[in-house]
Amino acid sequence: MRFTKLGKSGVKVSRLCLGTMNFGMKADENESFRIMDAAIEFGINFFDTANRYGGTETERIVGRWMKKTGKRDDI
Repeated sequence: MRFTKLGKSGVKVSRLCLGTMNFGMKADENESFRIMDAAIEFGINFFDTANRYGGTETERIVGRWMKKTGKRDDI
């Protein structure tokens, strides 16, 4: 995976970003977890989420996945 710095923060993020817009809407929680697991496995550490995706359910799913996996500091 290729990485780049995120602005002036110095944080290194993958050049590919995982969009989470369909988590909770088209992908249920189990499928969403599998998608995020695969993204991490492939080196993707840049996840796009917003509190408007799925009426905040997307962020809840991502939060539960982070709590379960302990990957919060990795993405």
